[in-house]
Amino acid sequence: MTEHVLPPVADARFDPVATLEQLAGGRRRERLVHVHTVPARQEQLAPWPEWVAPPVWSAFASSGITSLWAHQREAADAARAGEHVVISTGTASGKSLGYLLPVLSDVVDGASAATGRGATALYLSPTKALAADQLARLQALAVPGVRAATYDGDTPPEERRWIRDHAQYVLTNPDLVHHSLLPGHQRWAPFLRALRYVVIDECHVYRGVFGSHLAALLRRLRRVCARYGASPTFVLASATVADPAGQAARLIGMPVRPVVQDGSPRESMTFGLWEPGLVPGGGEHEAPHRRSAVAETADLLADLVSAGVQTVAFARSRVGVETVSASARRALAEVDPRLEGAVAAYRGGYLPEERRDLERSLRGGRLLGLAATNALELGIDVSGLDAVLLAGWPGTRASLWQQAGRAGRSGSCSLAVMVAGDDPLDTYLVHHPEALFERPVEAAVLDPDNPYVLAPHLAAAAAELPLTDADAEVFGPGMRPLVDTLVARGVLRRRPTGWFWARSDRAADHVSLRGTGEPVVRIVERGSGRVLGTVDGTAAHSSVHTGAVYVHQGRTFVVTDLDLAESVALVVEGDPGWSTQARSVSTFDIGAVEQQTDWGEVQVHFGSVEVRTQVTAFLRRLPSGEVLGEHPLELPERALRTKAVWWTMPEDLLAAAGIEPVDIPGAAHAAEHAAIGMLPLVATSDRWDIGGVSTALHPDTGLPTIMVYDGHPGGAGFAERGFHAVRTWLSATRDAIAACECATGCPSCVQSPKCGNGNEPLDKARAVALLEVVLAAEGTAGPERARVTATDPGP
Repeated sequence: MTEHVLPPVADARFDPVATLEQLAGGRRRERLVHVHTVPARQEQLAPWPEWVAPPVWSAFASSGITSLWAHQREAADAARAGEHVVISTGTASGKSLGYLLPVLSDVVDGASAATGRGATALYLSPTKALAADQLARLQALAVPGVRAATYDGDTPPEERRWIRDHAQYVLTNPDLVHHSLLPGHQRWAPFLRALRYVVIDECHVYRGVFGSHLAALLRRLRRVCARYGASPTFVLASATVADPAGQAARLIGMPVRPVVQDGSPRESMTFGLWEPGLVPGGGEHEAPHRRSAVAETADLLADLVSAGVQTVAFARSRVGVETVSASARRALAEVDPRLEGAVAAYRGGYLPEERRDLERSLRGGRLLGLAATNALELGIDVSGLDAVLLAGWPGTRASLWQQAGRAGRSGSCSLAVMVAGDDPLDTYLVHHPEALFERPVEAAVLDPDNPYVLAPHLAAAAAELPLTDADAEVFGPGMRPLVDTLVARGVLRRRPTGWFWARSDRAADHVSLRGTGEPVVRIVERGSGRVLGTVDGTAAHSSVHTGAVYVHQGRTFVVTDLDLAESVALVVEGDPGWSTQARSVSTFDIGAVEQQTDWGEVQVHFGSVEVRTQVTAFLRRLPSGEVLGEHPLELPERALRTKAVWWTMPEDLLAAAGIEPVDIPGAAHAAEHAAIGMLPLVATSDRWDIGGVSTALHPDTGLPTIMVYDGHPGGAGFAERGFHAVRTWLSATRDAIAACECATGCPSCVQSPKCGNGNEPLDKARAVALLEVVLAAEGTAGPERARVTATDPGP
């Protein structure tokens, strides 16, 4: 049952300030920690370009658009002139119009006797839903002569040939470019020969390893286009990021003009920071802890829906989304059974028909509440939302504003509330609002030269067209040594005219754009054989192991068998009354120190490491948190070669601060957990992108060592950001632990939701002392304490 139910909205105009006051009434008053107002923004208009094709002008004018905002005009003019351009303005600022004007005008006017078809354009989005949404908008415009179609995994085979031969504007995703268009480029020859534009939507998503994959894919696309005499203009659209021109240039491998001055109007937004209250411990030895962000968000969602406020609640995980949705429905059933069906869940892993139905219901107003992962953040254009709830910090300020911006799209004032999760960074942020509202959004980190990403793409490129030395201009100076390695491994074969794919299978099948190369695991209902959803291969060991509890649209299943060879997890429906949590063990070997900072007796390093992890067991937990038992698992060990930041401390220095050898494991483990949780403060990541290991005596260093590493092969840039901002990072980590109200450690400071050791041992007080030692050493290191050295990484 919710604690408080808002009165139904009587007026059509939503009042976010009054709504937030009512949400925070009564016993919830102290939970509203801070309220921030984002002021309204006035529009900046620009005249319509004279070069726009008359049918395009008529289509937009018929839909009510007769003038442009300044950033739309600037981007459209630049793209029309052949400049690569990135539009980086706020949510709902009409970025799509900036590329649609030149694209549609050239498609309408670009008929060519030489090609036999008009100019063509390729649109890439990170989700199928966003491409489908864009197609619906194009169809609504009904520009005469424009043939547009989506081409993705849901497209029937009989439609694919027509699209290749006749469509002028093809909307797809990077996966289909990788698996279909590039390997079969001969079938796409007429389309590619006439290719005038490549649109990359939501390009801020392409960061870390995923961004590195897209950078390699776009270089392959440029290379194949050149084979057909095409040199398309790239137009990128992004949420606000710190360096849009730099990120876009790294993605496409060419200079890009940024358009960043937002000319669109927006009404004010009321933004609340909310911290759930403390829950008394359930037993003699159980300390008080904060109510979970998921439970708190479910109550707030139910309150808003019961008042007729259309709301999206974002959660950080699939399980969290299902829990928010189910809890809100139960609460609403007690208030008004008719409202129970007005709330649903939306996340990745759903089948296409489920997603489309949910999108239609939200647009049509049949759904008043939706619990969603960031699949909706990027998925569809929704108008009319009044409020957004965020169950926990979404990982970056860019995502924070992208999610919050989903409300207020109808031109009205809007409400956003971030509910702090049981996490040290969440706790820090709600009590330091300046870190959210007074700092710029982050840069999107990606590394186009990551050898673990680039090497398999070079093999795929060779299968498309033989590689030559001239291709180093496209792929960079790292190409040649990687090609030599691929030849030595028998993947490529050298011939006088270049390097050729040397195997009988498909090169593209050896590259996973969104993961580490492991196949996606299908979740199949044992009795019916129906596919319920999918899970990334990297997550299968911990989330769908035998005995795991899996939730889908509020229905609970238990995994009866995980077949890694067939990439299938078999499940049966039934709620056992408990949840499951995997336990694992990790060790790490240091490969090469690439950079090092000496802080007196403390040393901070960045370099390459190998992390070996094995899921060994799982716990069964009751909703109260009580552990029912631990059950062993037999799963293979997995090795990850990646990048890491680590620091070492001599035992005598720790002992001087009251940390005896017997205390080091708990102190280091707690400091490691908190440091993982705080790294997103200085790096564009969330805690699920990174991992950590700590030890009282590491064989490679001979000292107590704490490591935080990128959870992707070859690294993703997060650990390196931590190294370069280590003082800020570790200072905030210490402050977050010290400021937490708990006595011995809780999820808001040193406990981790992903700990493979069940959060044991942990020593909160000595973790603070350990970090004080490290930071004090930095202060005594003298004028060269910030000296950074590079160490030869060796062969």
